Amino acid sequence: MKKKRYLLKFPPQSGDKALSYHLVKDYDIRINILKAEVRLGKTGSLVLELAGTSDNLKKGISWLKDNQVSCEPLDKQIQWNQSRCIHCGNCTAVCFSGALTMDQNWELNFNSDKCIVCELCVPACPLNLFEIDFR
Repeated sequence: MKKKRYLLKFPPQSGDKALSYHLVKDYDIRINILKAEVRLGKTGSLVLELAGTSDNLKKGISWLKDNQVSCEPLDKQIQWNQSRCIHCGNCTAVCFSGALTMDQNWELNFNSDKCIVCELCVPACPLNLFEIDFR
């Protein structure tokens, strides 16, 4: 089972289509919605983590593209310079995914599996300890 994150952008006319249903039913792809911005009658976007076989992921992405959905793989990650961190917690205030948290000892923790690379932590850090790693 392979996991991959994508940014999906879809046109207003796709609002009546059961896109996620077809990915699950027809292509056996598990979906984890990491971020969604959907407005009725307007262009929408989703950040999804898709899990399935490589072949099914390829077929599912192809099906989405055939239905006028733009699919961009998210091949970037946030890098954190932990050694210079003063654990002020500014970044935790903007991290809605829960990737950045403070523990009981007021130490900052970064869980990269929860990070959706929204990049809000980058400007929030007063020491500029976060950067985007494009792989």
